[in-house]
Amino acid sequence: MESKRIIIRPLKPNDLPWVQEILTKRWGSVQIVTRGRLYEGDKLPGYIAENQQGRVGLITYSEDPDNIEIISLDSLIPKIGIGSGLLDAIIEYAANKKLRMSVITTNDNLDALRFYQRRGFRLVKLDPDAIRKSRELKPAIPTVGAYGIPIRDELELQYNKAIIK
Repeated sequence: MESKRIIIRPLKPNDLPWVQEILTKRWGSVQIVTRGRLYEGDKLPGYIAENQQGRVGLITYSEDPDNIEIISLDSLIPKIGIGSGLLDAIIEYAANKKLRMSVITTNDNLDALRFYQRRGFRLVKLDPDAIRKSRELKPAIPTVGAYGIPIRDELELQYNKAIIK
C-alpha cells in the first residue's frame, strides 16, 4: 500500500523550475492578480507539499506588516489533505508573527469558497467587477470560469481562528 504521508516544507531555490511549471499550468502564467496588483508568483515565499511521489502541492503568499495574503494554493492530488496541510503551515506562520491572514478568490471559484470557509475563513468583502481591472494587468484571465460562471468579482476571506473546530 502506498504511503499518503505528506511533508510540508518551505520553498527552496531549487524548487523554482517546478514552481514556474505548476503556476503556468494552473494559472496560465507565473503572474497572478489580486486586488488590482500583479504578483510574480515564482518570486513569492511559500511552502511545498511532498509525498513519496515528489512535490504534490504549493502555496504562495505575500506579507506586509499587518497581513499575510495567500496568493496561490494548488493541490495536485485532491482530497488527501495536501491543501489543508499547506493551509495549516501558513496559519501557523501567521499566528507566530501575530498577523491577520486573508485570501482573495473570484466569484466562480465555488470549490475555493467551500474549502476556505470550512477551515475558518469568513467572507469579509465583495469587490464587484474587480476582474475587469485585473484583466488590464493580465489579459489572459478567462471570462468564464468554473461551472460555467462568468468571472467578474473578487471575494475576500479572512481567517478567524475562533470558529475553527
